[in-house]
Amino acid sequence: MQKISNEQAFRELIAEDRLTVAVFKTTWCKDCHFIDPFIGDVEAAYSDRLRLIEIDRDDLPDLCGELNILGIPSFIAFRQGRELVRFVSKLRKTREEIEQFLDRAVQTSDAIAG
Repeated sequence: MQKISNEQAFRELIAEDRLTVAVFKTTWCKDCHFIDPFIGDVEAAYSDRLRLIEIDRDDLPDLCGELNILGIPSFIAFRQGRELVRFVSKLRKTREEIEQFLDRAVQTSDAIAG
């Protein structure tokens, strides 16, 4: 996953006409580390349909405040600078739940693209 450490790079990527899913994490978050063993495989499985980027909430607190990122990890799908869907809960996220969210993000993005 491409790590984004500045707000300008984030805004440029989400503005593209490509589905981009931002994963908001931190180094100290146990639930964030829980997804580490499988997120690379998930990213590879979806690489033809979307791009995953990683943002450390502690690196970009103003952006995370603007996006109302409270629980982590949080997943937000963007296309052409617009938020499409988000997956946020206080519970640990399983691979199946993440894949279901990504499927929904792809469907939403495809519907918008027409």
